[in-house]
Amino acid sequence: MTRPDPHTPVCRQLEAKILELLAARAPTSTICPSDAARAVGGDDWRPLMEPAREAARRLVDAGQVQITQGGSVVDPATAKGPIRIRKAP
Repeated sequence: MTRPDPHTPVCRQLEAKILELLAARAPTSTICPSDAARAVGGDDWRPLMEPAREAARRLVDAGQVQITQGGSVVDPATAKGPIRIRKAP
């Protein structure tokens, strides 16, 4: 699978939207990648799901967010299935 170029405007928008959505919530709250995809893509948000997950992975690498499953922090490189995103402590 080809990964999206992280320097494209949409990838930067997704990263910014993830951080914006988290900033508007309590520190322990989480969001779904689909929240960012919907906010950036509008009615045509579904193709942005994997780019949103990739944006979250880049933000993990930058130390800004954590990816969780079932309330526990998981390695974004190996996470399969639904994930949640929260601010890094």
